[in-house]
Amino acid sequence: MINVIGLGYIGLPTALMFATHGVEVIGTDLNKELVETLRADKTTFKEEGLDDLFSDALKAGITFTTEYQPTDTYIVSVPTPYDKDSKKIDPTYVVNAVEQVLDVAPFGAVVVIESTVSPGTIDKYVRPVVEEKGLSVGIDIHLVHAPERIIPGNMVSELTHNNRTIGADDEEIGERIKNLYSSFCQGEIAVTDIRTAEMTKVVENTFRDINIAFANELAKICRSDDMDVYEIIRIANKHPRVNILTPGPGVGGHCIAVDPWFIHEKFEDITPLIYEARLVNDGKPAWTADRIARDVKPGAKIAVLGMSFKANIDDTRESPSVLFANILKSRGYEVLACEPYIQGDVAGYHNYSLAEAMAQCEYAVITLMHNVFKENKALIASRPYYDCVGLMEQ
Repeated sequence: MINVIGLGYIGLPTALMFATHGVEVIGTDLNKELVETLRADKTTFKEEGLDDLFSDALKAGITFTTEYQPTDTYIVSVPTPYDKDSKKIDPTYVVNAVEQVLDVAPFGAVVVIESTVSPGTIDKYVRPVVEEKGLSVGIDIHLVHAPERIIPGNMVSELTHNNRTIGADDEEIGERIKNLYSSFCQGEIAVTDIRTAEMTKVVENTFRDINIAFANELAKICRSDDMDVYEIIRIANKHPRVNILTPGPGVGGHCIAVDPWFIHEKFEDITPLIYEARLVNDGKPAWTADRIARDVKPGAKIAVLGMSFKANIDDTRESPSVLFANILKSRGYEVLACEPYIQGDVAGYHNYSLAEAMAQCEYAVITLMHNVFKENKALIASRPYYDCVGLMEQ
């Protein structure tokens, strides 16, 4: 049996995947309301394929509780927020989860940290917790880092097909956890040491952040000299070794917008490229607001089309669209938020349908490549608009 700790965006689908592939699973979360929702046979967020997976997991016997369980394997998938001022990780949730696991874990249990952490977190924060309990790492308790590699909007497919990394002190323990994940993961699973696994995860997302920053900077260059950035990217990408990404209003989510800071915070003196890429992407919402100010005076009603952090999902974590909307509001514009993938208010704004937003606005800003927006280009074009993502070019 495995005990999955934390039943949010990562922990819940992971627990369901294990349960539907022959593994006995108990899911634990300290949020009583969340647990009661799951016990009532309801999922807590929307995701393609999640409801069907949840139904199959219930049939397979998965259960949910607020209590930690005595077992030989734990999967810790709790949040790892960061301080937006210092850019440092807050390991509190991971540390607390491990402390409570150790209160019930039997001799020789394996604790797998799935939460994304900054390089060195397990050495600095997790190992001391084990030692403070009078236990020996590698004897009484085994530590493993298996960072998640999935993205909202395609979680179920990516859990199945993405490659994985298992970091462990002991190769035998690493292979055991590899076999456990192989119950559902069809991708390649690499076994390495813990520090390498920590670094690999944040390096992947930092690579993506830097490439997005180039696209966003290119968009600024083209806008400054009246060039079509999308045409330039289209032609440049015909080169066999060039793959420029599509620019946008910034970078969101709890991975790409956060993980690069984990590297820079630890290696500040030797990471100027990572730092500058973060500044470019973090500054794009304000740059976009400045661009809008050229066309529209404060007081106007502006429809912000898309409030989640990426297309076709209901997740607003670190959303640059929300930040952009807040900047507009602070500058005296009336924001009409439109997020079709979220029911009810979004990020403190009334959530208008596309038809409602377009009927009332004086100007529209397309911040996401939502399918519903692609299907209604004529409606969007009925008002003056600014396209952050090239949706109208398609």
